[in-house]
Amino acid sequence: MSAIMATGISDEDILFRLKNVLRDTFEIDPSRVTPETHLFTDLQLDSIDAVDLAIQVQDMTGMRIKPEDFKNVRTVNDVVATVRSLLDR
Repeated sequence: MSAIMATGISDEDILFRLKNVLRDTFEIDPSRVTPETHLFTDLQLDSIDAVDLAIQVQDMTGMRIKPEDFKNVRTVNDVVATVRSLLDR
């Protein structure tokens, strides 16, 4: 998957790409993923999975993610907001 560019990408586009990452990396059905979906309780991701997800987001954006950028991520919407903030830098 190629890195996304900041210009013209909507939060819906980010969500779409994130659903694909969750499907491809963790075999999660995209229909289970909404902005309100909790990564740990709803999708049963653990701390190792969170690291894998951060790496996937890094690959998606082409930007390095600092641990503090991802430490408060709990929901899919938090991931979208993190990607947005990386792209807006």
